[in-house]
Amino acid sequence: MSLTPEKMASLLTEQRNPHSMNIDILPTREILEIIHQEDYNACRAVDSQLGQIEQAVEHVVEAFRRGGRLIYVGAGTSGRLGVLDASECPPTFGVDPEMVQGIIAGGWTALRRSVEKAEDFPENGAAEIRERNVCANDVVAGIASSSTTPFVVGALKEAHQRQAKTVFITCNPGQDAVPEADVTICLEVGAEVITGSTRLKAGTATKLVLNMITTTAMIRIGKVFQNLMVDLNATCNKLEIRSRRILHLVTGISYEEADVLIQQAHGRLKTALVMHFCDCSREAAEELIKQHNGRIQDIIPRDRIRSEI
Repeated sequence: MSLTPEKMASLLTEQRNPHSMNIDILPTREILEIIHQEDYNACRAVDSQLGQIEQAVEHVVEAFRRGGRLIYVGAGTSGRLGVLDASECPPTFGVDPEMVQGIIAGGWTALRRSVEKAEDFPENGAAEIRERNVCANDVVAGIASSSTTPFVVGALKEAHQRQAKTVFITCNPGQDAVPEADVTICLEVGAEVITGSTRLKAGTATKLVLNMITTTAMIRIGKVFQNLMVDLNATCNKLEIRSRRILHLVTGISYEEADVLIQQAHGRLKTALVMHFCDCSREAAEELIKQHNGRIQDIIPRDRIRSEI
């Protein structure tokens, strides 16, 4: 569905916000108050879509269990948010960078500099999907606040033809531009403080949803133990310290003992935890983790875990 002036005028995110009509002549504090009050609508919009977000998460969990991927597709702010969420998954959850990917119209240049015209070609979105050999094991999540972005629509249609599960995240209701979507998440944030500037409430609501999708999916596949990131990649001093601290928190052993145990586990925090609680070798711990599909909560007795916070 091509965007026309009439179509744009009908979009919720293109309406003028009555609360910010005189924002250009207000003092700083009043401008901030208006923006802050309007941001509450981002949370309300997410609240109304929890059922749809749940469906999207279930598709992603199934994809991950089959060895598939989650691939975000977007343009402008939407594309940057997808790339951001994807890039955070490897250090936080210890996953391969291919597992969650972000595609942005205009490529890597568009991450730092606007390449607005890049979003106008559905065939380019479709080509990105073909280039990644998307298949039935994958989930493709298209992000388009306006609901009309041709690059995103083209990518979702190609993904659907390849039998991948598809998710459409938008901020405008009642759209039929992507009937191929298995799940549509519509975040009705309302008119932006600056008319049409979807980097504001629409971007905030979208970021909340992406956080929820990947975080919940990673929890479900065992990347989190209690509320701790036990599959993190300790690639810097901060994360090395966090690994030792988590081991101390859960087991009660000293930081010095935690250091030794993590070294024996070849740097893998999950392995170190299983070695401690099951009193076994690294090889035995890794085999147990493999047998339980990475879910150490199915290995470690809950009553043996240190309860202090």
